[in-house]
Amino acid sequence: MGKHYTSEEKGRALRLVREELQEYGSVTKACSAASSRLGISKDTLRGWYRRDEVDRGHKEGVTTVEREEIRTLKAKVRRLEEDNEILRRAAVFFAGELDPRGR
Repeated sequence: MGKHYTSEEKGRALRLVREELQEYGSVTKACSAASSRLGISKDTLRGWYRRDEVDRGHKEGVTTVEREEIRTLKAKVRRLEEDNEILRRAAVFFAGELDPRGR
């Protein structure tokens, strides 16, 4: 499992990548240069940079806030579907219990 970084560490790393980007002109080269200075994988930095570009509205995509909202709503839908299935089975059970032909 990978190392978890604080939001402050990510913010500092992204600032450094942006500084390096002005010098190198390429996100890959900037992430590689920042990676050697920070000791964080260049792929991790590139992923953070891409996610940050979407969050800032500079690129198309689903923002972090929207992604979290989607995850929450999917979990809620899953719980509601489970509740509906329980109610459906209970209705079938009690309908059978109340049916006079079944006795």
